[in-house]
Amino acid sequence: MPNQRPWPLHTAGIAYGGDYNPEQWPLDVQVEDVELMREAGVGLVSLAIFSWAQLEPREGEFDFGWLDAVMDRLHAGGIRVALATATASPPPWLTRGHPEILPELADGTVLHQGSRQSYAVSSPVFRDYALRMTRRMAERYREHPALALWHVDNELGCHVPHDHSDAAAEAFRRWLEDRYGTIDGLNTAWGTAFWSQRYDSFGEILPPRASPTFVNPTQQLDFARFSSDEQLAHYRALCAVLREVTPDVPATTNFMMTTANKWVDYFSWSDHMDVVANDHYLIARDPEAHIGLAFSADLSRGVAGGAPWMLMEHSTSAVNWQPRNSAKRPGEMLRNSLSHVARGADAVMFFQWRQSAAGAEKYHSAMFPHAGRDTDVWRNTVELGRILQALAPVKGSRVRADVALVFDYPSWWSTEAEGRPTHALNYMEEVMRWYRALWQRGITVDIVSAATDASRYRALVVPTLHTVRDEDAARIARAAHEGAGVLVTFFSGIVDEHDHVRLGGYPGAFRELLGVRTEEFHPLQEDEVLTLDDGTRADLWSEKTHLEGAEAVRTWADGPLAGLPAVTHHSVGRGHAWYVATRPDDEGVARIVDAFLDEAGVTPVVAGLPVGVEAVRRYAEGGGSFLFVVNHTDRPVDVPAEGRELLGGRDVAGRVTVPPLASVVVHER
Repeated sequence: MPNQRPWPLHTAGIAYGGDYNPEQWPLDVQVEDVELMREAGVGLVSLAIFSWAQLEPREGEFDFGWLDAVMDRLHAGGIRVALATATASPPPWLTRGHPEILPELADGTVLHQGSRQSYAVSSPVFRDYALRMTRRMAERYREHPALALWHVDNELGCHVPHDHSDAAAEAFRRWLEDRYGTIDGLNTAWGTAFWSQRYDSFGEILPPRASPTFVNPTQQLDFARFSSDEQLAHYRALCAVLREVTPDVPATTNFMMTTANKWVDYFSWSDHMDVVANDHYLIARDPEAHIGLAFSADLSRGVAGGAPWMLMEHSTSAVNWQPRNSAKRPGEMLRNSLSHVARGADAVMFFQWRQSAAGAEKYHSAMFPHAGRDTDVWRNTVELGRILQALAPVKGSRVRADVALVFDYPSWWSTEAEGRPTHALNYMEEVMRWYRALWQRGITVDIVSAATDASRYRALVVPTLHTVRDEDAARIARAAHEGAGVLVTFFSGIVDEHDHVRLGGYPGAFRELLGVRTEEFHPLQEDEVLTLDDGTRADLWSEKTHLEGAEAVRTWADGPLAGLPAVTHHSVGRGHAWYVATRPDDEGVARIVDAFLDEAGVTPVVAGLPVGVEAVRRYAEGGGSFLFVVNHTDRPVDVPAEGRELLGGRDVAGRVTVPPLASVVVHER
């Protein structure tokens, strides 16, 4: 059953806006801001995210007058507010008076005041202050007509994903006792018979602080789980106050699905979110950053359970935090925005509204830039507002996909931990190799967790699912038995949720499904490349695999494993399972994906589109659909379509032309 989540109150159509920081500006600029927002079609802003020090300049002394005036001014201008709890950065008086709230690194380094997020999320002292501030905000603005949404804290876990302070140690012990019940249960799960690590009580346990060599891998994995759960506990504590005071106002916080934060398991947060919101920024050095954007948007939709979600932040042009920050090219900001909407976003927002004149992010682009109105950035801001108004009928519609890709945060953590067969294995790179091939073929993909019931999909791609529970492996196998195609790649199914190796041969949990048994991994050296029997070149990984019911699709043509299977196919139930026991080059991946999709009966949204043109369809609940076509190439493309083209306001019959570096949206009836 699809998730049903409330949407920001009284926002019409696709919400449009960004972070607004009026405290950085004098009154005349704040007044001008509202007029500019109206000109651009802005209808929603995030407010007071980093305002704690302005709202409470000294402990217990509050100054809400300026924020009252801003709220009133925005309301008079017809602009709704996603109001923050103002807890994202504690003021200097708090960190000076209570240095025990500061977070610590594994080596004991204390992270001090001077930037943001300078708090230990496990600190009961900080939690008390944050709850008090949240209650103040909720009680003061609970009936304000501009209030549409609560923005809880900000990018939780972004800068301090792991805290190793004494407060974290105490919270970690409580978390472990709740998870395992007894110290004997923990010792078994952690394999503490190795290296004389047996614990006699939970009080002896520390976070994985700096140590002489490899820290217990299960301890590291559990600490990653704990750290994600502790950020969620902080979110839920603040939300509890908001829901007590304003039960009808939805709440969210901005995730960072792929840009910066691998250490928060967002799937585990999903059921606690009224609305899923995400921040996304292009990586300038990536020539295919638009594909990474599509993945992030699909993952956001997956965490939202298929429901519409919010793009809470992206950039109008360059950011300021990468080694080399690139300005966006002509049309790129508009294409980025529409790609997010195509993949389920019902809000397009930016960091930030007005580009700062001072501070650490003054060179980060904004909707209204340093150079003012006579700029392409401002013209794009106004044009996007017009476009999103034209897309109002899209709101609430949903994306459908025949293919799912399993994405798993614990596997990300454990795959890249110490003491693995190769330290060159990058989980996200392996995921993106397979996602990219699907994107290039115009296949819409749902990004799902390993716990998802995948039986409704025609095809399921499972890249490097290293850590997997028995019940999740059984769900994946059941999908194949019920008729789906399942493709599993190397280093999957190897360990259970405690990071214990599944004995009897690899790939462990998937041996029966795949009909193979691997007796030994053969990782390749940095410059080592082997060849498969169809000419595919493969690097990074190989393994000594034997058939136990499967058939070889590709075998090794050279090297110590010559003649042994490298890619296999196994018929199971009404479906089939593929195993890729190496890392093929791009052409090899393409050939495997083509055969896999053909066998599963999966076809693209629009057949025949050139690589670089994405097509995604959203479906309205009452019937009808919206075809989004985003052209990332420098050539026009003709697309079969029938209906009303919303961006240009014209009817199309038979075909529509998408200009170079442009987009069309056709309302199909």
